[in-house]
Amino acid sequence: MTDTMTSDPVLGGPGLPQERRMVTAIPGPKSRELLARKAEAVASGVAHTVPIAAVAAGGGVIVDADGNSLIDLGSGIAVTGVGNSNPRVVEAVTRQAAAFTHTCFMISPYEGYVAVAEALNRLTPGDHAKKSALFNSGAEAVENAVKIARKFTGRQAVVAFDHAYHGRTNLTMALTAKSMPYKSGFGPFAGEVYRAPVSYPFHDGLSGAEAATRAISVIDKQVGASNLAAVIIEPILGEGGFIVPADGFLLAISEWCTANGVVFIADEVQTGFARTGAMFASELFGIVPDLITTAKGIAGGLPLAAVTGRADIMDAPHVGGLGGTYGGNPIACAAALASIEAFEHDGLVERASQIGAKLVDRLQQIQAADSRLGEVRGRGAMVAAEFVRPGTREPDAALAVAVAKASIAQGVVLLTCGTYGNVVRFLPPLSISDDLLDEGLDVVAAALKEIS
Repeated sequence: MTDTMTSDPVLGGPGLPQERRMVTAIPGPKSRELLARKAEAVASGVAHTVPIAAVAAGGGVIVDADGNSLIDLGSGIAVTGVGNSNPRVVEAVTRQAAAFTHTCFMISPYEGYVAVAEALNRLTPGDHAKKSALFNSGAEAVENAVKIARKFTGRQAVVAFDHAYHGRTNLTMALTAKSMPYKSGFGPFAGEVYRAPVSYPFHDGLSGAEAATRAISVIDKQVGASNLAAVIIEPILGEGGFIVPADGFLLAISEWCTANGVVFIADEVQTGFARTGAMFASELFGIVPDLITTAKGIAGGLPLAAVTGRADIMDAPHVGGLGGTYGGNPIACAAALASIEAFEHDGLVERASQIGAKLVDRLQQIQAADSRLGEVRGRGAMVAAEFVRPGTREPDAALAVAVAKASIAQGVVLLTCGTYGNVVRFLPPLSISDDLLDEGLDVVAAALKEIS
């Protein structure tokens, strides 16, 4: 138990006691009650990973209705990078809600939307003229990026990559590689979407240049540059397993796109906003996307997303061709401006690197003693442990799931991912303390050791 503070835990935020506290088994009776109600009222297709009824969160913990305090190594899937109920965000949201909650920016514009666009234009990679458009979710941002690219180029085809995840809407399901649970039974999907092989060093053994040559060959033969509107890729592939492409792969694909008049879209929904130890992961690979999609960490937990890119591309759609009733909601924009302030002035980019160093060091220590941990990879506070059968590179999904479940039972929120389901991912809020991070990793290590 670590770094305890005194405050009313119902209020949440960073004032919560920063400790792992087990009052009941998980789930406790009050959580079981809510989960029973969920089963009756909520569509069964809406799953949950951690069987609790959350009542408060902040710093590096989530508190449930039974009084259990769990160490958060998931951040709501990379959303609460600034921490749950960050004081800057709470104050900004409260102030904006008291002023007005909605006008629809397409009806009556307001400063918050414009200020977020200005901030994104300033922060995203590249010093060229940029413009932005705001939406509600990562999938919506991806759909609009594709729309914009098609309008700008006058072409239709789009290339995504193996192991990609871009969303759950019809077009983004087509872009997403993994069938279950994202695509199975939901087709037919949007047309003119093609797939190329990505760089996955742990499994393909290729250099970045070799992997890029392979991918470009597939694109040339199966699509043809003259038909291609856009190539879209996550700089670090998220749901596919936190795959870090080999050095040079992304740059080679980007340069090929530029040479062939193809729009290069970086999907930074999960990697954006300090998560990888840079404001955007594209910076780590030396690439400047034509368009970049963002969401998740942008607004401290409120729904907001964006497409930002070269002004000439962003201006290609006709007036009225972009928008949406709730896109750039004023409360979400207030939260985004406060979150951006926190990222820029509270040392969170640097903190992501510090967290990443601790994660990698500890996981590599575990790996040295356990051959079931095949690879440790990632950047910043976006780190993965890929589990395999000992002595092989054969994925072991059952082990990854067992480690996550055992950790959750002991009060640590831990998520899995990967096309093969064999990756445990670490996405702590950047507000987590070193003590909590160390304790969480102790629990994960103990869980792995106990599973034979």
